[in-house]
Amino acid sequence: MSVWLVTGASRGLGAEIVAAALAAGHQVAATARDAAAIEARFPDAGASLWAASLDVTDGARANAVVEETVTHFGRIDVVVNNAGRGILGAVEEVSDEATRAVFDTNVFGALNVLRAVLPILRAQRSGHVINMSSVGGFVGGAGWGIYNSTKFAVEGFSEALAREAGPLGISTTIVEPGYFRTDFLDGTSLHTETRIIDDYADSAGVTRRTAEAVNHDQPGDPAKAAAAIVRIAGKADAPLRLQLGPDCYTRVSEKLSSVAAEQNRWKEVAFSTNHDPS
Repeated sequence: MSVWLVTGASRGLGAEIVAAALAAGHQVAATARDAAAIEARFPDAGASLWAASLDVTDGARANAVVEETVTHFGRIDVVVNNAGRGILGAVEEVSDEATRAVFDTNVFGALNVLRAVLPILRAQRSGHVINMSSVGGFVGGAGWGIYNSTKFAVEGFSEALAREAGPLGISTTIVEPGYFRTDFLDGTSLHTETRIIDDYADSAGVTRRTAEAVNHDQPGDPAKAAAAIVRIAGKADAPLRLQLGPDCYTRVSEKLSSVAAEQNRWKEVAFSTNHDPS
């Protein structure tokens, strides 16, 4: 039995992770902006579930929730940074205000939770941090540029964290889901910029129309994704990056091949920039 702390747990993939962890016999501290929504979703969870209200952009509240979780369950073994939001629009279309809002949740919110929980995991010399990224955290796409940038940031600090905290017994995994059938493309989770620049109709505009068409018809099963996350949690050989969904796996493979080919093509230029031997 492990103790899990899951943010953004009232719906979507977060709620499925809570369900899978409970089904596997774990205890779960589940957070969302409104704890009542979690309690309503899991009315029969009993003492294995403790729900708390948390806006991850509130660092002081994140500290309090972590302390309350340890008081309630005695420890924390697995942390899932799942709370997040999306934004759709060409890079030029997205306002400064909207950009800062999505960074506040996806990047600074995740960091708030990490700063609160890492002292606990360091003291235990054990734990597993699971940071939810996206296929868009590894592969940029038209219309997703600002969202991509938040998830690229998550991947960057997670990769560094793995090197920093690994020697202390703390594992880190970056989860990169593809398209899963959740509410992510709904207006409640995804902010779509109303400013539209016609020159981007065939790039970001196509993405905007595609998102509307595939909403609630995505190929991925969130319950299966959650089960996969629970399976790898706490494993000694847990991956640094875990792609979920054939669509994500394929796009990551294509990017790796493209980067390798481009790197090889321009190798001579890269090596030409050193000082000449004296």
